[in-house]
Amino acid sequence: MAYQSIDPSSGELVAEHPAHTPADVEGLLAQAHAAFTAWRARPLDERTATLAALADVFERDAERLALLLTSEMGKPLGQARAEVAKCVDGIRYYVANADRFLAPRPVEGLGGLRDYVRYDPVGTVLAIMPWNFPYWQPIRMIAPVIAGGNTLLLKSAPNTMGTGEAIAAAAREAGVPDGVVQTLRAEPDTIADVIADVRIQGVSFTGSTRGGRAVAATAGANGKRTVLELGGSDPYVVLADADVERAGAAAADARLVNCGQSCISGKRFIVDRRVADAFTEAMAARLSASVVGDPRDEATTVGPMARADLRDELEAQVRRSVDAGAQVVVPGGRVDGPGFFYAPTLLSGVTRDHAVGDEETFGPAGAIIVVDGDDEAVAAANDTEYGLGSAVWSADVERAERIAERIDAGMVTINAMNVSDVRMPFGGVKASGYGRELAVEGMREFMNAKSVRVNA
Repeated sequence: MAYQSIDPSSGELVAEHPAHTPADVEGLLAQAHAAFTAWRARPLDERTATLAALADVFERDAERLALLLTSEMGKPLGQARAEVAKCVDGIRYYVANADRFLAPRPVEGLGGLRDYVRYDPVGTVLAIMPWNFPYWQPIRMIAPVIAGGNTLLLKSAPNTMGTGEAIAAAAREAGVPDGVVQTLRAEPDTIADVIADVRIQGVSFTGSTRGGRAVAATAGANGKRTVLELGGSDPYVVLADADVERAGAAAADARLVNCGQSCISGKRFIVDRRVADAFTEAMAARLSASVVGDPRDEATTVGPMARADLRDELEAQVRRSVDAGAQVVVPGGRVDGPGFFYAPTLLSGVTRDHAVGDEETFGPAGAIIVVDGDDEAVAAANDTEYGLGSAVWSADVERAERIAERIDAGMVTINAMNVSDVRMPFGGVKASGYGRELAVEGMREFMNAKSVRVNA
């Protein structure tokens, strides 16, 4: 079989990528395992020098890489360029900080001559990555994992395997040794066997909660460490003293960036009744001013959704919500013609009884939930199985921070929309997963914290 990359703006075939055979998979595992011994033995500065070269390749080829990304999943070209640039910055962050993050940590007071904790690589890590940020999500795993001396198998999403192959090609050009970074093109049954293989020592999965639980079950049954970054139904809490113009514009942007296909973008907008009308007006104006069109056109702010089935699912969620009583503020909806376009949509009067107020909505549709007071806002924010990102809007920062303490999430942003940043740990709680990517916490997830006690 072959995996197909389909241009979401036209529905036309971009490329096909043949699946790996069982013999191919065995070869990949053997090569990664064999490469680990030599790679971990290289001095850290040699490993980070190779990473620095990878950043240079990404920077040099930024336009080509961005165009490929736009062709495979429909991200507007300006946003695609920004994703490539973020990869460059992320790689260079680990180049600059790996020695500090992995330096042995001295432990005082144990009575030995010298006691410390050192961080050693665990082996080969399987990274099962999504389609919505198909460069950034793999790179934020690859950079810390291989800087630490591990090797990595990259399983990209079926519709964005071209970007995965581009990452592997860039790694080869940068001088990453054979076997250290490889792509794996395989189906779920094969992936389960790979996870169970003794040569795999860790698994990082970003995707749906259902998929993550299946990965965790297999990994747990085989004693493998995992990091899961799963779905989200992120609340944006807008308090009565918030700057509603700013909050409404940022809320709209959260539903527009990447065509609303971002795990940590706000999806449920929980607004104090006293400012609900003004917020709704500001958000609706911003959504209505968006430009839906060809993602290669510099004027476009909203490209197509990545796949036809994703558009169909969002359309069904909106329809069920309206049928159940939610009010349409910005009608949006499916755009006739070629490609998988869906115009930004906004619903109000939403409760958890509506699909858009309960399920993860992965596309340009927003849901406004009106509440009375701070306590009701916090209760609504936490009334979900998810806990990935969140935001609080208030003119009183200390008040917002008190609200942030009460929200169950891996990230809370005050007076801005959520973005991942390589300097801050990233991950969720509840059904949004566990473990952390990025920053020092992410680098140490796939390192063995080894205690060393030295006595006379």
